[in-house]
Amino acid sequence: MREGISMKARREIVRALAVEYAKASKGEKSVILDHVCTAMGWSRANARRRLVAAGKARAGPTPLPRRRQRKYGPESRAVLERVWTLSGEPCGKYLAVVMEDHLERFERFGELAELAGLLDDTVRGELSSMSGATIDRYLAPLRKARYPAASLSSTRPGAMLRSEIPVRWSGTPMEQEPGFFETDTVAHCGHSLFGEDLRTITLTDVFTGWTANTAVRNRAHRNVLAGVAGLADALPYPMRGLDFDNGGEFVNVPLTGWARGRGIELTRARPYRHNDNAHVEQRNRDWVRRHAFRYRYEGPEELELLQQLWVLVDARNNHLLPMVKAKDHTTSSSGRRRRTYDKPRTAYQRLLDAGAMDEENARALAEIHRELNPAAITRGINAIQNQLINRARLRTQHDGTTATRAK
Repeated sequence: MREGISMKARREIVRALAVEYAKASKGEKSVILDHVCTAMGWSRANARRRLVAAGKARAGPTPLPRRRQRKYGPESRAVLERVWTLSGEPCGKYLAVVMEDHLERFERFGELAELAGLLDDTVRGELSSMSGATIDRYLAPLRKARYPAASLSSTRPGAMLRSEIPVRWSGTPMEQEPGFFETDTVAHCGHSLFGEDLRTITLTDVFTGWTANTAVRNRAHRNVLAGVAGLADALPYPMRGLDFDNGGEFVNVPLTGWARGRGIELTRARPYRHNDNAHVEQRNRDWVRRHAFRYRYEGPEELELLQQLWVLVDARNNHLLPMVKAKDHTTSSSGRRRRTYDKPRTAYQRLLDAGAMDEENARALAEIHRELNPAAITRGINAIQNQLINRARLRTQHDGTTATRAK
């Protein structure tokens, strides 16, 4: 019987049953498939595929997907862009946590005067309710991808005292109290390690995330020691431990003697294992390279500019911008290990929670925190960055002229 059915007749039968098949229940669809398979000699998969395709063809072209209506109005998006710019362009996950605090600061310092007509209770409520993902989605057109040149490493292994300094690696349990710091240096050498260039020394507390930066003339032992000692003296709580890589600027007699005199425990990472110093390595990129770029800096004028820059960067990132800390590992159903993190909080909040400061330092730091204006800090950082960029551009032009004349 099915051998006598032409292809044209088969298509007509399928089109006639397609509408009924689309409206049928699961049991009724099974009965229709049985009849089609018996009449046509098709498999159930083939019959199902042809019925579904015929139903779509009768329904006409596939309609365009419905665009999701924006939940927040243009006024909220305009204020969001301004707040994001004045806050130093953080990611949405962190900006959502400090949104209410920054709005209060910006209004108190008059930074949103030009948007006063937009910032009503409705807009303020929408900004406070935005999730981090929504903030990132609305700000995506403003973000410009940056592809900086690869940086150079200036770390040279120290030949002394390595056997006397114990190793602390990434599997060592994290300290559960403030005072244990990781430190590292970043070379502002541009694309060449030839000659003398400035260095930035970074200290990062493993437990609270409190970070301090300073610039030094070069990686000489006395300069690095003076930089580390100055940062330690300026901390609002005592340093108890110091961890570093195997660079000769740290593994030397002057620094180990200074640490021994203060009762500071020293540890070092394994060679060529950057993850052993993961906390400070992350700061090298997100704090130092992001704000000072990858240009070459040298001389007292640029040293002073870097010192002014780090005062502003440290104040903003420690007091006003939150971060997350790794807590533990979980295992998925497939057996894959995943990191878990706590809720975003600023280093200042974590330091208060730890109770590591005495009353005098806590009172002084609270006064500093209250008077911080994120917009003024951002303008100061941008002004210093422009000066550094201009000086780097002039140096590049001068070097190119010199090279041309040498040829």
